[in-house]
Amino acid sequence: MPRQARVIVPGFPHHIVQRGHNRQPVFVERRDFEYYLANLQEWKQVYELEVFSYCLMTNHVHLVVYANDNVTAIPQLMKRLAGRQTRFLNALEKRSGSLWEGRYKISPIDTDAYLLACCRYVELNPVKAGMVDSAESYEWSSYSARVGLSPCHWLDEPDTFRALAGNHEMRVEAYRQFVEQKNDLQSDELIRSAINSNKLTGGNKFVDEIEKRIGIRVETRKPGRPASGK
Repeated sequence: MPRQARVIVPGFPHHIVQRGHNRQPVFVERRDFEYYLANLQEWKQVYELEVFSYCLMTNHVHLVVYANDNVTAIPQLMKRLAGRQTRFLNALEKRSGSLWEGRYKISPIDTDAYLLACCRYVELNPVKAGMVDSAESYEWSSYSARVGLSPCHWLDEPDTFRALAGNHEMRVEAYRQFVEQKNDLQSDELIRSAINSNKLTGGNKFVDEIEKRIGIRVETRKPGRPASGK
């Protein structure tokens, strides 16, 4: 069965997942997490990309990155992040070899319908994995910074977040309530399926729009009901 091609669409946010080689741990000590985030901050600025959400799990990374007009920017970002982390850990542990799977996964996101749901999905990963009881308890995701519990001056704020309410405090509260909903959203399965297969996070209308933009046929599917933080 042919491998689904990775699609990058300028002007849209993208959900990205990079897994450790054979799903082995990539982040073990605090230094590992801190080094990756320092490089993410550096290279997102070099390539003029916006990062809306992130979560560093022990054996994989989730990012939500807005693609600019340079379609090579995200591939270069991921290459730099993977390469630096590999050299860093190999030098510390006096080892050699690959740290990551060969190919990261990426899914363009229908901004209005699914961006906040995708950020929620990313930031709830540690909760779903049973590592913490709440998203704010996990140090290595963007959630605590988004709701003002920790500083992260380089985390970007999407328009859909700003549209939640008239002032920042109300936006934070609206987003907090959205993330803390007890049940899975109907969009969660669509997000999971899309990133696992390098497809689009959106319904048929979004698929049609992207097909026209990039001139590549993308397999359609039944749209899930989008979840909104509004």
